[in-house]
Amino acid sequence: MKTLPIKRQSKRFRGYREYIDKVPLEMVLIPDGTFTMGAPESEEGSFSDERPQHNVTISAFLMGRYPVTQEQWRAIASRTDLKVNLDLNPDPSYFKEPYEGIDRWQRPVEQVNWHEAVEFCERLSKLTGKNYRLPSEAEWEYACRAGTTTPFHFGETITTDLANYRGTDNEEMKWSGSYGERPKGEYREQTTPVGYFDVVNSFGLSDMHGNVWEWCADEWHDNYENAPSDGKPWLNGNDSRSPLRGGSWFNNPDFCRSAYRYFDVRRDIHDFNIGFRIVCSGGSE
Repeated sequence: MKTLPIKRQSKRFRGYREYIDKVPLEMVLIPDGTFTMGAPESEEGSFSDERPQHNVTISAFLMGRYPVTQEQWRAIASRTDLKVNLDLNPDPSYFKEPYEGIDRWQRPVEQVNWHEAVEFCERLSKLTGKNYRLPSEAEWEYACRAGTTTPFHFGETITTDLANYRGTDNEEMKWSGSYGERPKGEYREQTTPVGYFDVVNSFGLSDMHGNVWEWCADEWHDNYENAPSDGKPWLNGNDSRSPLRGGSWFNNPDFCRSAYRYFDVRRDIHDFNIGFRIVCSGGSE
């Protein structure tokens, strides 16, 4: 697949810009490599479903620089001529106001279930002739870590100056607003436009921690026993649930770790903290 340079800040990342009825969609090239998936027991806030740690070899693919935005969603959902299996609501999101003067259409789309996210990918594939899909869990974590082994791609801890999450305590859920030695932060109580923090990992991806949960293609498994090592979606599990990754504006920092896996929702749920990000792995099937 031909890739073109995308310039951001002082760095250059390979990828391309797709246009959906004049709406841009930036895709970043994620190089192939091998990484250790999961978290050690020593990682603060980690859970047993993030283990055993295991090596996974990933083939190169392209990933959306940001979660899918409300504008991108509307462009595809409005194209009823591209329908594959499902009708799509062009404007499903709960958050419909501008944020600090930034157009609401730059917020990530939310209240999209797994099946609708798959329909979006299938319509985009039909339109472009490329193979758009949801990422596997392994691809998502590999892309998020971008060569790091720390809880977050920018280091051992996180602050609300770097990502959109709940930086205050949630007494009811017994969640802490701080992680590691960092102080608590703010709770914005809503999504922020993609790229709002101008934080980019070494692969060129933004908003990997917080803002909205992101659907993965896999079926849910309770741990990594016998997990595949090739980075492909892991099926033959619980096909009513798929892992969600990245944390959200609603959750405290533990949930935003690179290794964290969220399972407590069904594929058919609509929630104002759940969105998705897409990948592309080649031409038409």
